[in-house]
Amino acid sequence: IMKRDLAFLGTLISLGFLSLLRSGYPQQTAEEACSMQILVPGLKGDAGEKGEKGAPGRPGRVGPTGEKGDMGDKGQKGSVGRHGKIGPIGSKGEKGDSGDIGPPGLSGEPGIPCECSQLRKAIGEMDNQVTQLTTELKFIKNAVAGVRETDNKIYLLVKEEKRYVDAQLSCQGRGGMLSMPKDETSNGLIASYITQAGLTRVFIGINDLEKEGTFVYSDRSPMQTFSKWRNGEPNNAYDEEDCVEMVASGGWNDVACHITMYFICEFDKENV
Repeated sequence: IMKRDLAFLGTLISLGFLSLLRSGYPQQTAEEACSMQILVPGLKGDAGEKGEKGAPGRPGRVGPTGEKGDMGDKGQKGSVGRHGKIGPIGSKGEKGDSGDIGPPGLSGEPGIPCECSQLRKAIGEMDNQVTQLTTELKFIKNAVAGVRETDNKIYLLVKEEKRYVDAQLSCQGRGGMLSMPKDETSNGLIASYITQAGLTRVFIGINDLEKEGTFVYSDRSPMQTFSKWRNGEPNNAYDEEDCVEMVASGGWNDVACHITMYFICEFDKENV
């Protein structure tokens, strides 16, 4: 555009210059006129040939991230990886079923002959000694220690006059309880124990301290089918008889808990 404007401007100047020559200035020769026109830009020439390719320009700015393309096809299966670490030991499994019975083993070597009759005789003598010692021990318990026993229990007569609660504490301090006759055998043994000691009555482990009329044993177990109440008993005389005594005949009678008398403790043999 600029080249066109300059050419146009040059044409105007040439025409103006020629008009001045015609109006009053001396006319010049053709050579002078041509020489004068050389100084003024001419018309736009024809387009030149295409130039050579220029040097690459500087890299442009990084463009924005393009949109995510579609997912490609699934690749081929890779090769097998390395073996992983050994995992922890699992929990113990359940016991399996018993296997089949195996075949009989080989016969053992013959035993060494022995004098079996002598061994049997020695064992028999030892059994006799054990029986004799057991009898002697029972005699010592009954005569010296003054106790009575059944297959499961040991009974001890304590010749100390105490109230019911104190008698119970005394038995517990020895590792037992106030005697609890729960069948005819134990009741008869305690009764004979009282008679042989020359006594008329002792405290036994029965009371209704917690609930009037509901008698329980000293270990708080309920009385079930067995009882040995004397005729007319228990009668809770004077509204204060909450503890129990056994008389020499083996009968039971409710009495006041604050009176004092001898008592009988019982012990489990397995705990003695």
